Amino acid sequence: MNIQWYPGHMTKTRRMIAENLKYVDVVAEVIDARIPIASRNPDIDDLVGSKPRVVILNRADQADPASSKLWGEYFRSQGMSVLECDARTGAGVKQFSPVMRGALKEQIAKWKEKGQVGRPVRAMVVGIPNVGKSTFINKVAKKKSAKAGDRPGVTRGKQWVTVDQGLELLDTPGILWPKFEDQTIAQHLAFTGAVRDAIMDVETLGCHLMELLARRKPEAVTARFKFVPEEGMTGWEMLELGARKRGFLISGGEVDLERMANILLDEFRGGKMGRITLELPSDLEKGAETDGTP
Repeated sequence: MNIQWYPGHMTKTRRMIAENLKYVDVVAEVIDARIPIASRNPDIDDLVGSKPRVVILNRADQADPASSKLWGEYFRSQGMSVLECDARTGAGVKQFSPVMRGALKEQIAKWKEKGQVGRPVRAMVVGIPNVGKSTFINKVAKKKSAKAGDRPGVTRGKQWVTVDQGLELLDTPGILWPKFEDQTIAQHLAFTGAVRDAIMDVETLGCHLMELLARRKPEAVTARFKFVPEEGMTGWEMLELGARKRGFLISGGEVDLERMANILLDEFRGGKMGRITLELPSDLEKGAETDGTP
């Protein structure tokens, strides 16, 4: 299964980000705490350069807390500030402004020396589609300023959002990269809904997710689908077994794998399988091998 999705407006977004960097003091990158590798666009590092950075681990409520702690330590070791939050409920969002000002502590001190007291911090918010950027901005601003949706590609143009007299945010559309060299990363994006389901084979995707969950969190598979993943079982076998346990049968006694795959994806994305992180910093040390192997 080869996943490629790069709508034309994303080329414009890349250009827009590059052109507007000169207007901001800091870049806040919203990523999915469940897939911190796959949900980071590699182009962002090149685009942003030496600008101060804040990494926002969104959907932290669905990620494994111990894994999020490891990711926080990793990003801080890279010179970035970190905020864990859940944009949907607003948990952790109040810390955004202090974290931003902490990331710009030296710059703010220079402003004061120049008499620029009260100058607002201007931040650009970037990230891949459907990672929760607009929802996050709306929570920070305490108003519905940015368009939000549960599908990728809702935010199409840049928009400035004034949070208060001391903070202004530049919202940008989600941006993927032109080609997924690593199809495992593409799969991880698809697992969380960052890539449209319509462009892929859902059964194959469900098979890969089942395999990954069986390695990363086998107890979650057992709790939801009432079977114990055994070593050597393929994703197809586990998908079929799960379908039988749920009673997803069609004419002739065959299992409805498509229904099972959709249910698996829905339950994972909805957090019904518990707090699961699919990627760890150690995966980067293995040369970006994000196949879920511990």
